[in-house]
Amino acid sequence: MTTTTPATVNGVDTTALLTTREAVRNHPELARFQFRATNSWISGTHNRSTIDGYSGAGQELDRNGGFTFDADHPPVLTGSDNGPTPVEFLLHALAACLTAGLVNIAAARGITLTSVSSTVAGDIDLLGILGLDPGVRNGYSGIRVVMTVEGDASAEELAGLVERSRRRSAVFDVLTHGTAVDVEVRTA
Repeated sequence: MTTTTPATVNGVDTTALLTTREAVRNHPELARFQFRATNSWISGTHNRSTIDGYSGAGQELDRNGGFTFDADHPPVLTGSDNGPTPVEFLLHALAACLTAGLVNIAAARGITLTSVSSTVAGDIDLLGILGLDPGVRNGYSGIRVVMTVEGDASAEELAGLVERSRRRSAVFDVLTHGTAVDVEVRTA
C-alpha cells in the first residue's frame, strides 16, 4: 500500500517547505538572510517601527508594503498606551517563533494539529531600568512559556514537536545564547 503526504498540512505547503529545505541543503549560501526594521520616535515613549525589505535566498525582497508596529509604555510608566512595550513585543516574538516552528515541523511529519496556543510571561524589575540598583538587570530575569498543543499524535509526540521547535527557534536562541548588538550613533 502506498501512502502520500498531503501537499498542505496545518496550512503549510509541505511541498514548498521540503523543497526549500533541500535547496538550502544543496546551496547553503541561500540560507543567509538579513531582516531589517526602521523606527521613528513620535512623542513621549511612543514610537513606530516599519518592517519592509529584507535580503535572503540570494536576492533583495520586499514585503508588499511592509508592516508597521507602534510601541509605547502604559501610563503608569510615563507612556500613553499607544502600543505594547518593547519587552512585550519580545514575548510575542518568542511565542510566534515557537508556534511557527511547531506548525512547520508537525506539517513536515504529516501530523495534523487542531489547536496550538501559548502563554508567555516575563518578570522584570524596574530597579534596573530606572538605574536605581546596578545589581538588577535591565531585562527579564526569567521568561516562562506554556504551550498547549492538540493534534493527531500522542502526547509524547506533540511534546517532542514542541521541544524540536524550541531547539530550532531563532528567537529562543537569541534570548538564551545572546547576540552581539552594535549601536552606532549619528548626529545631524
